[in-house]
Amino acid sequence: MFDLEGKRVYVSGHQGMLGSALIRRLKSEHCSDVLTIDRDALDLRRQAETESWIAENKPDVVIVTAALVGGIQDNADRPANYIYDNLMIGMNLIHAAHKAGVMKLLFLGSSCIYPKFADQPISEDALLTGALEETNEAYAIAKIAGLKACQSYRRQHGDDFISCFPTSLYGPGDEFWSDRSHVIPALIRRFHQAKLEGAERVSVWGSGKPLREFMHVEDCADGLVYLLKHYSGETQINLGSGQEVSIGELASVIRDVVGFEGELVFDASKPDGTPRKLLNSDRLQALGWSPSIDLKEGIQSTYNWFANHAD
Repeated sequence: MFDLEGKRVYVSGHQGMLGSALIRRLKSEHCSDVLTIDRDALDLRRQAETESWIAENKPDVVIVTAALVGGIQDNADRPANYIYDNLMIGMNLIHAAHKAGVMKLLFLGSSCIYPKFADQPISEDALLTGALEETNEAYAIAKIAGLKACQSYRRQHGDDFISCFPTSLYGPGDEFWSDRSHVIPALIRRFHQAKLEGAERVSVWGSGKPLREFMHVEDCADGLVYLLKHYSGETQINLGSGQEVSIGELASVIRDVVGFEGELVFDASKPDGTPRKLLNSDRLQALGWSPSIDLKEGIQSTYNWFANHAD
């Protein structure tokens, strides 16, 4: 048991969806301080800046949520950005935490680290057993490097650095209006706009057949805090909801939640990505944690948040 009470916890990427959810979740842990700094004040891609800030502010815990993230098209268009930014952010924070004697570090990635055709549901043992999905290979390689760095610092130096790889997240604070939007925020925005404009149809990328797993960001934040308190080991931990849905079914749920009454059209000329991606979260459940937010309930609350912030 690692007690967060009285600890100084640095949440990198606090302005993002997951980082902000972690800030909210940590309020009940009685930390002495929850440290944040805006990205324009500290560029985590710069080693000297990162090491200096960590040494000066002396966090007891570092949570690495800062990352360049985006959807299929943005990953395909900007692979150099995705591999450089994510490699540098991860390595700089991990090494700076080691140099400063940080008590615990939690490194975050995503389920795209696993092979494109991994056996389903995907267990932690599937890592590096096959080729990655081409469209987000650069991002995945950077995250695998961060995972391996945590293992290496643990083996060589005894640092209590752990890694967690959540399934696809959604919720308040997501990237609804950006070209880098993932599927749920992108569809919420498009159905909302179509409803307001009285459009007859909305087009969805791909065939609608790929199967995906989604988790509400508040569930994820709760699971991460639980891991910080209850886990110390070199094996990465999967964090999934256990709810699997096709993209076609997902689009129908979002259409109903938003209240769009037009036609749903699938554009098969656009990439589908990995055909199926469902995490095996048995290790986490064996530690005593499980999610609590149902997909439709989570999408409804996310749309309510979006509608209140759409301006």
